[in-house]
Amino acid sequence: MPKIVDHEQRRDELVRAVWEVISREGIEGATVRKVAEAAGVSVGGLRHYFDNQRGLLVFAAYAIGRSVTARVAGHLHADLPGLERAQLMLEELLPLDDNRRVEADVWLACLVRSRVEESLAESRGTAWAGERHICRLAVASCHDTPLPDIGQELADAVLEQQAVRLHTFMDGLTLQTVTCPHNFTPRGIRAIVREELRLLTEV
Repeated sequence: MPKIVDHEQRRDELVRAVWEVISREGIEGATVRKVAEAAGVSVGGLRHYFDNQRGLLVFAAYAIGRSVTARVAGHLHADLPGLERAQLMLEELLPLDDNRRVEADVWLACLVRSRVEESLAESRGTAWAGERHICRLAVASCHDTPLPDIGQELADAVLEQQAVRLHTFMDGLTLQTVTCPHNFTPRGIRAIVREELRLLTEV
């Protein structure tokens, strides 16, 4: 009988291999051949997912989106106080551990490439909308107001402006913590986010 391939399991295995290679070699050193070696498969076996470095980055960007979305959903559906839920959701966007640090590194590389790689433009737009939605969820959680659907603005114009401000803040914090990691500790990053949320709730 032909071997039945669990494509979701294989995809997860390849994601882990991509993270491993990027952690070791950096973005530019992450080649299809090295990912194949790390995953223990042939280069030909990767063609269903990607066949060059550009495809590898598209695959990596998609995997980041899936991972962040799943983690945020876990916090969103947990029985937590609003401020704590908001904090945990926003932390999923920041390099607070090895896994999230690689995700942030890869995502920033994808953003840079998306200016010249049309194949990454859709991922860039989807990620921007996803991050804006997370910021809206965080603001709504802080103020104990109804959570918006995906793509829906907050009903209160003042709160919607807070979400816009929070989105800009998160992008800046992510950029600084990725490019200057020696200036930040996980504890310090969490404190910065907590203070920003405190300021939002005082408005």
